[in-house]
Amino acid sequence: MRPRFSRGLDLAEVVIDHVTKVYPGGVKAVEDASIVIADKEFVVLVGPSGCGKSTTLRMVAGLEEITEGTISIGGRVVNDIAPKDRDIAMVFQNYALYPHMTVYKNMAFGLKLRKFPKDEIDARVKDAARILGITDLLDRRPKQLSGGQRQRVAVGRAIVRQPKAFLFDEPLSNLDAKLRVEMRAELKKLHQRLRTTMIYVTHDQVEAMTLGDRIVIMKDGAIQQVDRPLSIYRQPVNRFVASFIGTPPMNFLSGKLERAGEGVVFTDGDIRIALGARISMMLDGSKAVDGAEVGLGVRPEDIHTEAAKFPESARFRCRAEVVEPLGDEMIVYLATDRQSFLGKMRAENLKVGEELEVGVDLERVHVFHGETEENLTRDGSAADGGSRAPATAEVQAGEDA
Repeated sequence: MRPRFSRGLDLAEVVIDHVTKVYPGGVKAVEDASIVIADKEFVVLVGPSGCGKSTTLRMVAGLEEITEGTISIGGRVVNDIAPKDRDIAMVFQNYALYPHMTVYKNMAFGLKLRKFPKDEIDARVKDAARILGITDLLDRRPKQLSGGQRQRVAVGRAIVRQPKAFLFDEPLSNLDAKLRVEMRAELKKLHQRLRTTMIYVTHDQVEAMTLGDRIVIMKDGAIQQVDRPLSIYRQPVNRFVASFIGTPPMNFLSGKLERAGEGVVFTDGDIRIALGARISMMLDGSKAVDGAEVGLGVRPEDIHTEAAKFPESARFRCRAEVVEPLGDEMIVYLATDRQSFLGKMRAENLKVGEELEVGVDLERVHVFHGETEENLTRDGSAADGGSRAPATAEVQAGEDA
């Protein structure tokens, strides 16, 4: 009988517990990282180059030694276990295919080294090829394949192992834009079909948002926030996370807070925005009013040209400096005498140099502390006691049901 890709009751929770990596010379690549990745979960590590995401993945794989902390896979601490004995499979950025071998032999090679019976190797390879749609490529060599086909072969080589966890190190970065979109969908479907723990590294926030059950955002070796994609988008813990997630990125208007009756007003030059009762109450809790310097975070899509739909206290005047049409919407570079920012809108016939009034959706703005860059208006931010969200985040019970 052809084997099915299922691990049954063999759970594959991956626990990264206070892990630090320091290279010779004192260079700290990862600092005190803690993440609990649940069985069958798809978690994406994302951040700019040099943030420590690939180093973290390589420590899980056993390709980098851990300076401090522990990593467990399926309840077993693997710090001192060789990569080949960790029951994981890794897909690399460059695919790492053997050029002299056929697709079939590339996919079968790892099983052959482990002395699997020929019949089982054949069944696993053909089943993986069928899942990935590469059955007709089994007799070809890598040089005869396109980039997308090579990527599928690399994934297939990992699938045949039937590991506890899959590790992906920027596997789509060598593909063109159209193929990246297609392969993102294929990887998502693959996870839904295999129901295996997957850890994925990328610098592309769109990949992170579309692929991950949860996202781990890193900067300078430290974890900034761990949460579901929409939660991070709607409730970023600090200014870095807010600027990194979202296309185009969030605007930050520099200004000060003023007390106005029972509310709080953001002000800078020609801009004066009454922040409303909800935000004012949060700012009262943070004690960041009365002259505090802040950044008002407003996403481009929350700046609207239909200003009349918003209260007068949430409007201000600006001018259009650059207009970039994108089909049914446009990116508009807007400016006042002291501020520059982006709008993403469906304004028709908007011309460069035109003066206009815009309205801001106060239900979706954020206020960031001028020094710590903490989001003062994030739900629960005052209880966190700092600018960083707790690094360990559990998956809600029953999510796999």
